[in-house]
Amino acid sequence: HGQSCSESVLVAGGYAIQLSRGSQEMPTYVAKAKIALLDFDLKKHRMSMGVNIVIDDPEELERVRQREMDITKEKIKKISEAGTNVVFTTKGIDDFAMKYLVEAGILGVRRVDKKDIKRIAKCTGAQLILTMANMDGDESFDPATLGAAEEVTEQRVGDNDFIFIKGCASAKAATILIRGANEYMLEEADRSIHDALCAVSRTLESNAVVPGGGAVETALSLHLEDYARTFDSYEQWAIAEFSEALQVIPKTLAMNAAMDAIDLLAALRVRHHAAQAGQDPKKADYKWFGLDLTNGGVRNSVTAGVLEPMVSKLKSLKFATEAAITILRIDDLIKIAPEQEQQ
Repeated sequence: HGQSCSESVLVAGGYAIQLSRGSQEMPTYVAKAKIALLDFDLKKHRMSMGVNIVIDDPEELERVRQREMDITKEKIKKISEAGTNVVFTTKGIDDFAMKYLVEAGILGVRRVDKKDIKRIAKCTGAQLILTMANMDGDESFDPATLGAAEEVTEQRVGDNDFIFIKGCASAKAATILIRGANEYMLEEADRSIHDALCAVSRTLESNAVVPGGGAVETALSLHLEDYARTFDSYEQWAIAEFSEALQVIPKTLAMNAAMDAIDLLAALRVRHHAAQAGQDPKKADYKWFGLDLTNGGVRNSVTAGVLEPMVSKLKSLKFATEAAITILRIDDLIKIAPEQEQQ
């Protein structure tokens, strides 16, 4: 948090994670990054649980300790020789390993979340390495497993450090960095962006849009009113009630905006009736009209850019109709009386 919502930024073609460098001596900016993603510790090597080494000679003990240090040093050397200049690991990097990374000029980031490291792998084309062991029983690091990005940089944003990976090579990725005065504004902005992305996703799924602002419900209501008159039995009442129920949407929209719902709905119905009558070609565009709750009137929702995904409208109508049918099928109710409390 900090700064205003208008200062939110889109990191196009990149990824951002709320982490910092492992050491302050590491570089804050790496151009033409070759990224290694590891799923193991970069720490002083220790023997597995249950393995004991019995040593009689003190000099041998020192050699074992030195070999434990050399194993980690050799690992980092092989990673560095493959051309790596950025390392992300899901586990830890101790001070001993950090020293060799600093000497090699590598930017190291530890304790990266599994979810984040999988996304980084997808963005950069890197492979997540579980172990450096090969089929010969030795250890090696394949340069083909490295990912690529134009730059990796650490920047201070608000109270936290962020690692930005920009210009990812493999897949299109984007990160939205939301700014706000406090946590509440950030949460609200996050919900709004999530809703907007879901609406765009739905639109791309159906590949069709309809005018918003209650235009669809009003047009359907008028059409069903006329259609109901073609029946001379109970069906007429059922269709007429369905038509009236559709008017709840534009009514509720107007009431939520503290507008006169009756006045606005009447104006909207007049426009749609003129469009459906088809007597005046100039009024054909009235079928796109919806509520303008900013100015308290009606307007062409399509030219105003107020659109909704068609799939959402279809599903809303289908689910509401199915729910109503389910309730109408209930022809009896059994009520179980509560047990009498003993005195």
